[in-house]
Amino acid sequence: MSSHSFRIVALVVFFSYLCSPAFAQKNRRHKDETHRQSELAQAEYYFTEGMKYYLLDNYTKAVDYFQKSLEINAENAGTNYAIAQALAKTRSFQDAIPYAEKAIKLVSTNKYYYILLADLYTRDKKYPQAAKAYQELVRIEPNDPESYIELANLYLQQGKYDDAIKAYDQIEKRIGITEEISRQKQQIFLKTNHLNDAISEGKKLVESFPDEPRYALLLAEIYTANKRTNEAIPLLEKVASGSEASSQAHLILSDIYRQQGKVQEADQEIEKAFGNSDLEASVKVQILANYIQTHRDQESRKKALKFADLIIKAHPMEAKAYAVYGDLLAMNDQKENARLIYSKASRLDNSIYEVWSNLLRLDAELNQVDSLIKHSEQALELFPNQGEFWFFNGYAYLLRKNYQKAVDALEEGKKLASSDQKLLNDYNSMLGDAYNGNGEYTRSDAAYEEVLANDPDNSSVLNNYSYYLSLRKQKLEKAKEMSKRLMDKHPDNASYIDTHAWVLYMLKEYKESKKYLELAIKDGNNGTILEHYGDVLYKLGETEKAVEMWMKAKKAGETTETIDKKIAQRKLVE
Repeated sequence: MSSHSFRIVALVVFFSYLCSPAFAQKNRRHKDETHRQSELAQAEYYFTEGMKYYLLDNYTKAVDYFQKSLEINAENAGTNYAIAQALAKTRSFQDAIPYAEKAIKLVSTNKYYYILLADLYTRDKKYPQAAKAYQELVRIEPNDPESYIELANLYLQQGKYDDAIKAYDQIEKRIGITEEISRQKQQIFLKTNHLNDAISEGKKLVESFPDEPRYALLLAEIYTANKRTNEAIPLLEKVASGSEASSQAHLILSDIYRQQGKVQEADQEIEKAFGNSDLEASVKVQILANYIQTHRDQESRKKALKFADLIIKAHPMEAKAYAVYGDLLAMNDQKENARLIYSKASRLDNSIYEVWSNLLRLDAELNQVDSLIKHSEQALELFPNQGEFWFFNGYAYLLRKNYQKAVDALEEGKKLASSDQKLLNDYNSMLGDAYNGNGEYTRSDAAYEEVLANDPDNSSVLNNYSYYLSLRKQKLEKAKEMSKRLMDKHPDNASYIDTHAWVLYMLKEYKESKKYLELAIKDGNNGTILEHYGDVLYKLGETEKAVEMWMKAKKAGETTETIDKKIAQRKLVE
């Protein structure tokens, strides 16, 4: 057979095979398998794209791609899990639950599927279903303590305390006794009024960890809270005998002894606790502050001073300890010592507002003007919006007769006092003095008038305003009316009587002035009043007596610069 004929036969045989039924069935299987592989590849592509968006926190886009993957391969547990996770990220918990359930249905041994489903149920407040998810999980993985902890928490949320205890017991079987689990069981027993069971848990901890004093303290606190102090005391005494937690034991013992009326023993325990540096200074300070609030008698204040001293010795760099010590010294009228202690506290920690406030107040009370200037300026650097500090600063400069600086500080502080009328009055009163000293009389009068418009009987303003008007020899009738009103309201105040007498002097009403000055002199040996009396006597022609008064005034102090000339020249020098 020729080669040409052979090729024709071969072709016929080949086409006959292709057209045979057996070949057609095999080819279809091949095509189906290829098509399925292509679909799975497409599903994998969509899933991978979804994961990219998930990692970029674009959960909505991730869900779209996961859904496309699921449309192709609906029975894929991982894709169902991924959708549930992504929906949970968007807080679509109800929508996520069916996918998590489907993932578990497809693969019932993956712990993370159960954890996700339980979390979704919990967030949707379906606690019984969440508990069932964990029950199934602990059945699959019985040695995982974390699952029991979550299960116990779910029981607690449902008020199923007995079931929670059983879950905690399962944990203890697997990992042994721990503080966390025993404390949880104690809380449950206490809440359900099973005191003895709670105490048993405490004893287990003490016995299991004899070198850990904290467990003995916890048990002692339960005894104490339930008025079983006789059982608490031996535990506390053992801890207090030398462990690191001894301070806490001393404090609890102090409370017990105080409740039993054993005041001396209670104070001794506090001293032991406060003298130990292992107890935080802030805790001691709080205890001492409470002690001060509840023990206000003189004897207790002395004890509190001793306690404060112990805190400082144990914590020499703790500013709050010095602050409380300063408070106690001030309460005991040891103002100079208190001022020094507050100053020390401010150097250790300059952020405590109350320390600066108390320090400035004592600077002012004790007339420590230079310190008041220094401390108020330091305080203002830290608290520029506190009107109190501007006030003290202005007051200090006023005392130093630096009137411009006084005005600057007081005007700045006044801006911060607009909502407090009383404080505003105080500012304007002092501004009247400062402006007067600065020679700005119109502003001085305006400041005084603003106070009197709100407080017509303001003693300081009535006194200073009328006196300065008399010195300026202006509005003398107004000055007379104000000083008379002030004197009538305070008939025993020598300074106010002197002011009224001086206004009368300026009005040349010398006899009336003399009458009031004689009243003022009866109350003391004030140099200013004596000098004024001498001036009036001179005007009335009583020169010898006038010189005598001037000499007494010079001896008393607080006189004018012309006092020596008056004495030497035996006449009034104005």
